[in-house]
Amino acid sequence: MKTTSDTEEPRKSILRKLFVPLVLLLSFWLVAVLLWIVTGRLFYLFNFGYIGFGVALGLGLYAVLPGRKKSLGRRIAQLLVGSYLLVFLGFLGKENMQLEGLFFHLLSGYFAASVIHYLVAKVFGPVLYGRGYCGWACWTTMVLDFLPFKTNKAGRVSKKWEWIRYIHFGISLVGVLGAWYLLGYRPETTGTDTLIWLVVGNAFYYSSSIILAFALKDNRTFCKYLCPVTVVLKATTRFSLMKIEGKTVGSQIIPVTPSMNLSL
Repeated sequence: MKTTSDTEEPRKSILRKLFVPLVLLLSFWLVAVLLWIVTGRLFYLFNFGYIGFGVALGLGLYAVLPGRKKSLGRRIAQLLVGSYLLVFLGFLGKENMQLEGLFFHLLSGYFAASVIHYLVAKVFGPVLYGRGYCGWACWTTMVLDFLPFKTNKAGRVSKKWEWIRYIHFGISLVGVLGAWYLLGYRPETTGTDTLIWLVVGNAFYYSSSIILAFALKDNRTFCKYLCPVTVVLKATTRFSLMKIEGKTVGSQIIPVTPSMNLSL
């Protein structure tokens, strides 16, 4: 016969596992409500409420599902959030969510979607959830994770490759500054120009990342060596409260569940 303590223990275990997803959900809704109050725009309630739900759902599934099925939670979050950011905000909303869009909007002083996106996902957000955006919401990795190279047995290539990300970041910044100050180019905050920047940028990201993945037999080669966003993330994620708990098997770390203040 099962006692009360026998039934309470599994319930407490599930609640502990769902603690982090609930914290993230509440944090996104807090941002949503604050922006709604400040701007009066209901869009922010939908935007951050939806993103928070997608990420929290994925993390919750990741936490409670067994073994190999855990990755299902992350894939669901990637598809829900990544496709929303790229298709709905980017293509349909004609907002340039890429790094160049951020630079143009900062120069123009316009508080656009790309500015909010970078502040939440890549500047202040990583203090709470580290590189959670990269694995759970990025529309580039959303596609890359369908490639067959799940594990790179050869490990990382030379450290010198990591300088490519800084070169990429520098080219984007210098290109925007040159266009702005030397050519007098002023793209629309939303519209055809902005959409062209988004399409061309993503075409480069996807083509280069897929080529690198097949060349080095690693889905995340682009993320490790070429992605310019990691220049920002390397600074902000140092202070992250949430990391992935894992166990070491041979030379690899196998993720178990998200946790707070726990380093790999």
